[in-house]
Amino acid sequence: PKSLEGYYQETGRAGRDGEPAEAWLAYGLGDLVMLQKMIESSDAGEERRWLERRKLDTLLGYCESTVCRRQVLLANFNEIHPGACGNCDNCLEPAQTWDATIAAQKALSCVFRSGQRFGATHLIDILRGNANERVEQFGHQALSTFGVGSELDARQWKGVFRQLLAMGLLATDGQGHGGLRLTEASRPVLRGEQPISLRRETERRRERTARGATSSPAQALSASDAPVFESLRALRASIAREQNLPAYVIFHDATLRAMATQRPRSLNELALINGVGLSKLERYGQRMLAVLDENRAA
Repeated sequence: PKSLEGYYQETGRAGRDGEPAEAWLAYGLGDLVMLQKMIESSDAGEERRWLERRKLDTLLGYCESTVCRRQVLLANFNEIHPGACGNCDNCLEPAQTWDATIAAQKALSCVFRSGQRFGATHLIDILRGNANERVEQFGHQALSTFGVGSELDARQWKGVFRQLLAMGLLATDGQGHGGLRLTEASRPVLRGEQPISLRRETERRRERTARGATSSPAQALSASDAPVFESLRALRASIAREQNLPAYVIFHDATLRAMATQRPRSLNELALINGVGLSKLERYGQRMLAVLDENRAA
């Protein structure tokens, strides 16, 4: 998403059926640079570009926040959430921070000494002392910042540059090349007058957590009801394609689960299930009962 409003709208869609849902926001340094380039190269007026920059800054602040996400999200809409939500990643696994003042100075200095026109990948190669062809092409192996950041790996340095961008200490060059340049706000950091604390990069997880792995509605059903639920979902998907509608408009998962467990035998019994109104009963009732009958026979 390009703004916190867009993120809020997208996550809200997952909760329409009243079932548990998880929102995953994946982003990286490349996403940030790309969005900033889009803003700067836009034909919109300066006032509009300023507004888009503010929206992006707000979204980045949310992404890099170390406090309760619910509080940050609602504060953006002038609402107050009393206390922590106890459900977001920052509440469940509080983010760790570290004193990154020296690392920030190294990164900012590398941006300056290399000419303020190169992207993070090239800058990280300089900092880590990777004398590849591109580094040698520009003679950057001779810079004083060459190899001074070998204590951090490439992933950690990407986190540093991403957060420095989010904090407004760096900006893209505005020429559409993705290069990074210093901002006025970086001066106190380079002079040692302002300490920098950053979120510590966590290890990547190769498997989903048990909490996420058990969120499928079908897994909460008994062994005999789960196949019925899946058959009903297949019919719902078919109807949705026929009518060019989102599946949830036909029936929510919660309604299909109730059908699978209660196994209504008539339209009157089907009408008693929550989520089955008169209109849906007339349009889809017989087809749903047919699937239920087929599963009873099986």
